[in-house]
Amino acid sequence: MTDIKIAIIGGTGPQGKGLALRFALQGVAVVLGSREAGRAQEIADELNSQLDLCTGMNGFSQITGMDNDAAVNAASEVVILAVPYSGHDATLAAISPLLTNKILVDIVVPLAQGNPKAVDMPKEGSATEAAQALLGDDICVVGALHNVSAHTLNAIEKPINCDILVCGNDLAAKKKVIELIKLLGVEAYNVGPAYSARCVEAITPMLIRLNISKAVPFSHAGIKIWSPTNADK
Repeated sequence: MTDIKIAIIGGTGPQGKGLALRFALQGVAVVLGSREAGRAQEIADELNSQLDLCTGMNGFSQITGMDNDAAVNAASEVVILAVPYSGHDATLAAISPLLTNKILVDIVVPLAQGNPKAVDMPKEGSATEAAQALLGDDICVVGALHNVSAHTLNAIEKPINCDILVCGNDLAAKKKVIELIKLLGVEAYNVGPAYSARCVEAITPMLIRLNISKAVPFSHAGIKIWSPTNADK
């Protein structure tokens, strides 16, 4: 067990729920944030019951639900933003006064409206950069977890099938996020400053295109960083 408590804003959505389950299984306390505290706690109760069945433990209560403001305040340091892109800026603007001394992990991908096989990047270049611009330089923004599917995250009986690319302008914040993500049993790599998110976020619609294609024999694919050492095995 750890003494970490993270908040997932948008935690009642598919990606948020999958991340909550994965982190809770590793002993991380999770607070789901939603506009409605009651809805967040309802989903938290459902996830805890799922964890009871998965672990054989009764009364599993690593996950709680609160409204967004309370969830951010409850986080020890890391706040994960997992809302749909349509609510990205408005949600950040609402919680921005509460993010002092926190790390904002932005996992949002700006998919084109009505076409998940394409991105529609904001004027800043990426959702990660838009978050940093909105919050200002005093708040650390880290982009991560863009390329892992919600289906994969929620299939907690299986390991995550991909590596995680992490970017942002603050090295210390990135290192903390990388260590947190590694608790999920995956490799996470620092791929550069916030502008690298333009490339990282753009990978997601490519994966979606593959995953819905009838020309390939798989779905829910991810990406791996494959080293020469691995290739020699």
